[in-house]
Amino acid sequence: MMATRSGDIDVSLVTYLMEKLNIKDPNEMINILNKKSGLIGVSETSADMRDLEKVQDKNEKAHLARDMYINRIVRYIGQYVAELGGIDAIVFTAGVGENDIPIRQEIADKLSYFGIAVDPEKNHIRGVERDLSTDDATVKTLLIPTDEELMIVRDVERLTK
Repeated sequence: MMATRSGDIDVSLVTYLMEKLNIKDPNEMINILNKKSGLIGVSETSADMRDLEKVQDKNEKAHLARDMYINRIVRYIGQYVAELGGIDAIVFTAGVGENDIPIRQEIADKLSYFGIAVDPEKNHIRGVERDLSTDDATVKTLLIPTDEELMIVRDVERLTK
């Protein structure tokens, strides 16, 4: 689940929705799944997590969208931990990961049984590289800002050699 994208769905849902909504063109259904779903589709308010946070106490759909978003992240991390047989660190990055203090805290709290523990004082920061872990955490929780421009330069350099 992303700002406007549905994330994982049951494949049967596609044809069901097309029939229910009387959609004949598959491109229209793809447009709905890619541009009108996710946070915007559930909240019916905004695709921006900052907007949803502001209204979530008064808007059930905004609250549900945030809860679903967090649930999906926790579920994916749990699946990867199971597949990998353990975990050394969790890294928060990009828009929400770098800037949404309450979401980072809630994700860490829901994963505490893995040994993840975020110090609320260390977590009260945006966009600065930092170890957010408590002293007794057995799994590191890191905040690493995204540097997309640097990655693009490195990729171009690698591809032109």
